[in-house]
Amino acid sequence: MSKQIITEVASNMQKTVEIVKKELSTLRAGRATPALLDKISVNYYGTPTPVNQLANISVPEARLLVIQPWEKSIVPEIEKAIMKSDLGINPTSDGNVIRLMIPQLTRERRTELVKVVKKKAEEGRVAIRNLRRDANDALKAKEKKAEISEDELRRAQDEVQKLTDKYIKEVDVLVSSKEQEIMTV
Repeated sequence: MSKQIITEVASNMQKTVEIVKKELSTLRAGRATPALLDKISVNYYGTPTPVNQLANISVPEARLLVIQPWEKSIVPEIEKAIMKSDLGINPTSDGNVIRLMIPQLTRERRTELVKVVKKKAEEGRVAIRNLRRDANDALKAKEKKAEISEDELRRAQDEVQKLTDKYIKEVDVLVSSKEQEIMTV
């Protein structure tokens, strides 16, 4: 009975870590990466469509992204979407290809980005702790219904705490590596 709850909470905590990882990958750290464009949607025939579904995105240099749309007619729409986004990058286009030069980050911008990274990490930690709380509540409810013994409840709660510690540590590792990436000049 308690195994099912533990398995479920472990799965949900792993998904939370993956979400944090994805969120951190979309932050600009002075290097070009196609993940920067993951959150940008383009109005394509009246439907918001992610840029990566409308074009090839390549990284020919460390600080250059090249977007090659499959249709020439969509180039202005992609440019508008990039300008509206919170990337802070102005695209340059020759009508066929859009180039994004990733500027060097200033010291102030780096510290701002580190704050954003820490905020996203804390949101992930809170989500993991909420999953722990929900699992412990479910285990206590099973114990009240006499579906599991008191000893089994304690063992299961210990297991949930170990999982919580493990996944929070994973989030911390992701954050420290992203911080290092941002602060490296």
